[in-house]
Amino acid sequence: MRLKAVYQGRMSIVMRLLPAVLLSAGAASAVPPPSVSVAGATAAPAAVPADAPPKAFFEALRAADLRLATIGYRLTSANAALCDRLQPQIGMPIHALNQYSAEARPNAIGVFGFETRLGVEAVVADGPAARAGVRSGDSIQLLAGKRQPGIGAADAAETPADRDAAEALIAAQPPGAPIAMTVLRDGRAATVSIPAVAGCRSRFEILLGSGLDASADGAVVQIGEKYFEGYSDAEIAVIVAHELAHNILRHRDRLDAAKISRGLMAELGRNGRLIRQTEDEADRLSVYLLANAGYDPRSAPQFWREKGGTIDGGLFRSRTHASSKARATALDAVVQDIARRPERPILPADVLALRTQPLR
Repeated sequence: MRLKAVYQGRMSIVMRLLPAVLLSAGAASAVPPPSVSVAGATAAPAAVPADAPPKAFFEALRAADLRLATIGYRLTSANAALCDRLQPQIGMPIHALNQYSAEARPNAIGVFGFETRLGVEAVVADGPAARAGVRSGDSIQLLAGKRQPGIGAADAAETPADRDAAEALIAAQPPGAPIAMTVLRDGRAATVSIPAVAGCRSRFEILLGSGLDASADGAVVQIGEKYFEGYSDAEIAVIVAHELAHNILRHRDRLDAAKISRGLMAELGRNGRLIRQTEDEADRLSVYLLANAGYDPRSAPQFWREKGGTIDGGLFRSRTHASSKARATALDAVVQDIARRPERPILPADVLALRTQPLR
């Protein structure tokens, strides 16, 4: 768990998500400037800057975000019984137009719609939002009784503030209560009631420009964009489950309470020992999370044996993490415990009890 500030935008290192061949193909295609609907009127088509990311970028971003959202929904909803902090999980990644840079917004509107500033980027198949009739590309006008902002100025500053506020509003609702939402779809309003599912309190983001990094800060799980270029969903789920385990076990709060230094001091003495302890705890819990969500628990030790050297740096790994071989061996023991326990969800009481214990 590398604790870092939440990434503040989506476009600053935008081109690293797509392979060069896809970017070239997208850039070569003609991109007609979209019209922008504001307050019932259609504005003049917005000019697309020559250096704007192609529409293919946004399509690839939506596909990757949907993969992550599907994995996150599956893990959080299946493991609600293991979590003492819950929120509604609705299976609907949302985003805001002003998360994208000004030069990217015309093509973002062309792909995602954005009749208001806040939109439904994608919808998890068979999730609560999908069952309520929400569609990818819907624009959000009202959310849980609160009106969402209009498009705003075309050159407004890039910020995730509106998206974060909407996510916080969802998280603040009673975990199992339906969430009312009014969407705009081709200029027509529709009100839906999303039958939320109670799930572990966490949301999930792709961290652009971070390669194969992953982090958790207690509320958000961030996964580097490189995972979505060459890894299967089952492999990504191993990483997501590990980071979600950090949030469930309150590792950030416990490390802060123990006054543990990160950064240059992270590997030294007590700092390194306690950070390593949280990593080992998260590894153990992650396998139970995978099994409860219907993933093959054997995928965790298999991942660390086959891909671990690429992820942890091999000989140059941080000593706050066990070696890939040691992780795989430790997780084999957890897999054996799961094989002896047919119940689902499995509640590993010994691991879950750790979240209230100070780190020493």
